[in-house]
Amino acid sequence: MRTPAQQLDKRFAAISNLAAVLRPEKGWIKAVREALGMTTSQLGKRLGVTQQRAAMLEKAEADGSITLKSLEHAAQSLGCRVIYVFYPEQPLSQTMRARAEKIADQQLRSVEQTMRLEDQSVTDSELRKDTRVRLLDQLLKKPARLWDEL
Repeated sequence: MRTPAQQLDKRFAAISNLAAVLRPEKGWIKAVREALGMTTSQLGKRLGVTQQRAAMLEKAEADGSITLKSLEHAAQSLGCRVIYVFYPEQPLSQTMRARAEKIADQQLRSVEQTMRLEDQSVTDSELRKDTRVRLLDQLLKKPARLWDEL
C-alpha cells in the first residue's frame, strides 16, 4: 500500500510535462484573449463587466493578485478551464526522507554528545547506522513529527 506522499508523487509524475508550462509574462487571460483575436471590450461583455474591469483582471493576473474565482470566470469566458496544482520541486517522499534524515542525524549527535560527556562513547559505526535506520523508519511512520521545529 502506498503512502499519501507516494500516491501524490505518482500523480505529479503523470503531469510532469505541465510543470514546464510557465504562465506567460502578461498572464493567460491576455495571452488567450489576444490569440483568439478578442478585444478587452469583447472579453468584458463575455464576463458581464466593463472593458476597464476586463483590463484590470488581466493586470491582476499578471501581477499575481487575481483571485482563483475571477481566474476561473475569465477562463470560462475564453472557453478554457483553470487547472490548479501545487507542483513540488522534488517528490514529496524525497522531501520527507530528507527531513527525517536531518532530524535523525540531529538526534544521534545529541545522544552521542551526552554519551561522550558520560565517557560512554559509541565507536561502532554499524551500530550507529542501524540506529539511524531505525530512527528514520520511526520518523517516516509518523510524518507529522517531521514538521515540528528543530
